[in-house]
Amino acid sequence: MTLPMRILGLDPGLRTTGWGVIDVQGSNLSHVDHGIVTSKDQETLSSRLHSLYIQLTEIILHYNPHEAAVEETFVNKNPLSALKLGAARGVVLLAPAQAGLTVGEYSANKVKKSVVGVGHADKAQVAMMVGRLLPKSRGVTNDAADALAVAICHAHHRSFHQKIKAMS
Repeated sequence: MTLPMRILGLDPGLRTTGWGVIDVQGSNLSHVDHGIVTSKDQETLSSRLHSLYIQLTEIILHYNPHEAAVEETFVNKNPLSALKLGAARGVVLLAPAQAGLTVGEYSANKVKKSVVGVGHADKAQVAMMVGRLLPKSRGVTNDAADALAVAICHAHHRSFHQKIKAMS
């Protein structure tokens, strides 16, 4: 019997980054844990990014995932907000890469389509489907639900790519 694959899903944000950890064994998904990491608005950007990095590194060390997945961010209308979100996303990509993890990236539409079946589902629909797929995760915040959805998306696409690779 093979050991489960542990996946860390991440939903980047400067103020709040959602995270979720799932185990995947064959087509079975199981909820391990979830939460958010935060930074304080009154701190400098560099301090906020450092705080996110330290918190994410602690999560990675605690849960020891095999792979990670990060949601791609959409372009914001406010250029300064987009730059800050991009910096946060860079840290969210860096932390698992620094730990030696393979990091998958998925658009919001791909995540929603993988979990809900509709690429333009709203946050409530995503949270509801995450709760159905991972019953122990019911009642999570939107950020953590989005992160779990990213992990689920990665599990589905990862296994698909493995099957294709095995067939060739």
